[in-house]
Amino acid sequence: MPFKKNKKPTIDALDLSWVLQVKNYKLHLDKKHCVGCQICFQACPKQAISIQKQSKQDGIVQRAKIDVDLEKCNFCGICDVTCPYGAITVTQNNNHELSIISKGSYPELLKTITVNTRKCDKICTACKTACPLSLIKISKVGYDGKPVTDLTTLSPLGLKRVQIAVDINKQYCPTCRVCEFKCSPGAMKVTKVFEGKTYIDQTKCPPDCKDCQDVCPITGTIAQDESKKIYINDQTCTFCGACQNVCPQPEALTIRRTKIHHTPIHSGVWNKTLERITSPTDAVKEFKEQAGYTRRELVQHRFEAEERKKTK
Repeated sequence: MPFKKNKKPTIDALDLSWVLQVKNYKLHLDKKHCVGCQICFQACPKQAISIQKQSKQDGIVQRAKIDVDLEKCNFCGICDVTCPYGAITVTQNNNHELSIISKGSYPELLKTITVNTRKCDKICTACKTACPLSLIKISKVGYDGKPVTDLTTLSPLGLKRVQIAVDINKQYCPTCRVCEFKCSPGAMKVTKVFEGKTYIDQTKCPPDCKDCQDVCPITGTIAQDESKKIYINDQTCTFCGACQNVCPQPEALTIRRTKIHHTPIHSGVWNKTLERITSPTDAVKEFKEQAGYTRRELVQHRFEAEERKKTK
């Protein structure tokens, strides 16, 4: 099969393409949004994605580099769907339509973000300021529909009539919940895509090392206490594993993903992926939940059928 590999000479993106018969498959890795995490590497069924540690610059560790081997990649799109930061896009003939989704072979990850602007403080921009990836935009308009830039010029009645719109770029949002915690109570609700737990073995954590803190994409999630011991805030951690990739002592830091929020699916492809990005034990928990859900559906259908017979 003829194929070609194109690498653009830029530090911002990596484009790989493969022409198969009349279909042109293309994988785009946006290095501006890639945080060097583990998700795509672990999810890939063909082991086409590799992680490479980078040397330090000015004493600061750099995020791991993600690379794709075109000869192994079959452009299935699993990395596209699973990347929590939206850094990978797979297209077919320039169309972002993945067959694994349309054929029901793979679920869509759920980024559930709701905003109740009625509970937003008119002059508050805390969520926008707090977002570590600058993905939130706030616009305010008066009762006349015109944008308002200086709220201090408005009368109390005019300020009360101001309408607020919060725009979140969900494609690149990893659902860290930082905005929710910084926002007014009840104004924003974020459900994480990945739930999990982080573990730090302080006895194995190298002294004065903060490599994990330097590469964490969610500012403030990894920090040091007064004794300079590293700790991780699981409430804002996305469990991406970027920190684990650069840890000089592999057994000092462990990331465990216990649950993934996604659309309903019954697929062997997803089951195998789930085992790779969580663990066999945690995957079994979901399999049991799926089986329980299926049994409830069958009972419900049987009950409805019996009720229809009674009404005839």
